[in-house]
Amino acid sequence: MTESANLYMANPRITVLGVNPGRPPFRIVELDGEVVGEARELVDVLEVAAQAGVVVHDVDDPDLVRWVGGDKFTWKPNASTEPKRADQPKEVTEPN
Repeated sequence: MTESANLYMANPRITVLGVNPGRPPFRIVELDGEVVGEARELVDVLEVAAQAGVVVHDVDDPDLVRWVGGDKFTWKPNASTEPKRADQPKEVTEPN
């Protein structure tokens, strides 16, 4: 017989999705599973929540906020996943 661990899966009201490489980059904010806005910084998440009547005391509370594809400090696309523009020079690496 296997032992079952006490696993708790939070169902947060606010979900902040991964960074979209726009100009400027932004993250989609969902409230109760519905898209309610875009955020370009942490303050935008708090404003969107407040407009919907949700008070956020702790953005690190997993019962209230779920961060997807980064955390509260992630507001720029990951360099490895950001598409390269044709006018950008290719990275040159020095041989060892």
